[in-house]
Parts: sequence; structure tokens; C-alpha cells
Amino acid sequence: MSSSVPQQIPAIPVVVLSGFLGSGKTTLLNHLLRSARGTRIGVMVNDFGSIEIDAMTVAGQVGSTVSLGNGCLCCAVDTSELDTYLETLTRPSARLDVIVIEASGLAEPQELVRMILASDNDRVVYGGLVQVVDAAEFDATRARHPETDRHLALADLVVVNKADRVDADELRRVHGAVAALAERAAVVDAAYGRVDPELLFDRAARREGGDDWIEGQLSFDDLREDEHHDHPHAAYDTVSFTADVPMHPRRLLDFLDSRPEGLYRIKGFVDFGAADPANRYTVHAVGRFLRFYPELWPADGGQRLTQLVLIGSGIDADGLGKALDACRVTDSPEDAPGEHSMWGVLRYVPEPAEPSPEDGS
Repeated sequence: MSSSVPQQIPAIPVVVLSGFLGSGKTTLLNHLLRSARGTRIGVMVNDFGSIEIDAMTVAGQVGSTVSLGNGCLCCAVDTSELDTYLETLTRPSARLDVIVIEASGLAEPQELVRMILASDNDRVVYGGLVQVVDAAEFDATRARHPETDRHLALADLVVVNKADRVDADELRRVHGAVAALAERAAVVDAAYGRVDPELLFDRAARREGGDDWIEGQLSFDDLREDEHHDHPHAAYDTVSFTADVPMHPRRLLDFLDSRPEGLYRIKGFVDFGAADPANRYTVHAVGRFLRFYPELWPADGGQRLTQLVLIGSGIDADGLGKALDACRVTDSPEDAPGEHSMWGVLRYVPEPAEPSPEDGS
């Protein structure tokens, strides 16, 4: 394996935020915007006029785009024109870190997800389907909207919102029912939509010695920062893994292909050693979705490490750590990755796209 692997720039995650009318998805979105901490968020609103921010004065005006004053942008869009506005928001001049699509309360989230996955825009990557559920109205919602069960089965993350409106026993019952319907999705409880933004997207990196923010690859300290904070609004688990020996491509792929329920996100860097000595691989996994992005190792000659952060709800941290330990290449000659060992990884590397004139290529 050589450095002939095409170099890729990690794309902008596009998160679909869905839930029936009154579930609290707009409250959650407003919380994310207030808690952005320097992350530049592009918001595409299909529920016109629902953003409760003074600067958002485009109620009902499809195609309007306004600044929310904190580096974030908001568009009111028609679903049929989704690709057009993705193209607008992903232009380098917009300098966005993540895009959140708030679906109409009666929208089919499956269609939005399909449009993102089928998009020809090489600047976007699927960031997951977040389904918001009203804990107090869960049974009534299922009765009114039988498609609730199908939507939950598609979700990568489910937020059981309005947890403060039910007692502890009822919350446990609803949480269990949602988890059973949501299959492998992570399920977290919240009040007033207060989930930690780290669940959905990475925080932008702060410039040394200043208050401004810069784009670029996060350090591992940035990736694992969420370990060092108390998260009162959403109970989830974070597992950090570091290896100073290369990972075996096939065993790591086996691990990723069989990742357990509740494991929502995996992010970080992978060293495949002799299987591809020229490149390290940024990994992006959300729910069942997986991508690898190769890039040349930094020229500073520093230590080559695999550094991963795994985020989920109800996950077995010790078990995940042991499973990743087993993916390391051992000293045994029989364990050396073979000539074709990277083929599985390369299935998840996006095809190179034609350079855009806007990229200065």
C-alpha cells in the first residue's frame, strides 16, 4: 500500500433533526445554537418560522438566509430544493462546521436521509438522524402516528425529551420502550432539549492566545475534551482509546461492522502501519454510517498513534476497550497485514470528486 490513496478533506456533517409536532425539536435546536461555543452551524428549517431567535425573521420566506449573529446561518427551505441550499451552505466562504436540518413535524425523515446520502455534493457527509420524542405524550403520539415506530427504527440517536414532565418510573418505561423500537440507536433523556452538543458535532478549535476560532483538524485533546465535563442534561458515555502500535485493518473493520447498540459516534485517527505507511486515516462513524478519510502523516516526525473517541448511551466501556485492544497488530509474523488487507477500509473512502473552481483548484 502506498501514498497513492487519494487525499480527502473531511466533509461537513449534515444532521437531520426530526420529531412530531410538539416533541421539542425546535427547543433542542435553539439550545444547540446557544451552546455552539464557537462552532459555526448552518441551519436549514423546513418548519418555517419556528426558530425562536430575534434575527430569524424569514418566517415563510423560502430561500432567505440570515445570520444569527454568533457565526451561524439559517435558511428557510423547501425540501425539494435541499441540494441547492446544501450547495450554498457548504461553500468555503460560509466556513460552516456542521449543518442541521430541522424537518417539518410531518416530514418523512427517511426521505431527507436518503437525499443526503445520495447527494453529489462532496463537501457533505451524513451526520446522523436525531429523533426527538415527547416523554409525556409518547403513547398518544404512537396512537396518532403509527409511523413513529418506523421513524425510531431509522434513528441514530433518540432524545426522550420533556423528561421533567413525567415521574422516574414512567420515564424508565418510556425510555425502555423507545430503546426497544430504536434498535441500535443511542437513547438519551433530556429536559428542554438540553443535550450536550458534543453528542452531535465537534467543537471548533480555539486559536492559541485569542478568542477567535479557527477551522482545521481537531487535536485528540479536543476530541476527548467531553470526558472532562459534567453533562447534567444527557446521560451518555465516552470511551477514549489510544494505541502506539498499528491497528489491523481487517480486525478493526470487523469491530466497526459489529459495533453494539447505543454506540452513536466514533471519531479520531487510525494508524494502519505497514498496510499504508504514508497515510493516517480520520474515521467518522455515526449510527450505522462509516467513512474513512486518508491524509498524509504530519511531516514533523512525531509519534504515530491511533486515537479514537467513542460516544454512546448504555455502552460497555470495558468491553469496547478490550475489543479495540484486540485490533492491534501483534509481533507475530503471521499477524502482519496482507497485501489486500486495506480493501475493506477503502470501501469506506469517498471517491475523489472533480475540484471546484470555488476551492481555488
